[in-house]
Amino acid sequence: MPRDIQPSRHRSVRYLLLTIGWLSVALGVIGIFLPVLPTTPFLLLAAACFVRSSRRFYLWLVTHPHLGPWIRDYLEGQGIPLKGKVYALVLMWASISFSCYLVPMPWARVFMLSSAVLVSLYILKQKTLPNP
Repeated sequence: MPRDIQPSRHRSVRYLLLTIGWLSVALGVIGIFLPVLPTTPFLLLAAACFVRSSRRFYLWLVTHPHLGPWIRDYLEGQGIPLKGKVYALVLMWASISFSCYLVPMPWARVFMLSSAVLVSLYILKQKTLPNP
């Protein structure tokens, strides 16, 4: 746990952060299987909430055998595995393409495609970790 970040002193703030943190963990786990939800941002939000509310939950999250590496690699600036980049981009573009096919509103299609382009650029700009 970062030493320079202190947990909130207010009980209500801690409970709110815990609630947002666990909701973010749930959405992040769902995002592993559902490509429209971004896993890493939700897990990073959960870590940020837990670091301010519960040392125990923060340590659990960053040391978790399946969820922890996503957070640690990102926070340490190591990057994203090539396999993860390809998986994320292919599934994201497949789901966005299907959504654009289903949604008849041009403004919604422009929004979805713009979002997909920006997320793709962000993913591609990240360092690439070699596959294990």
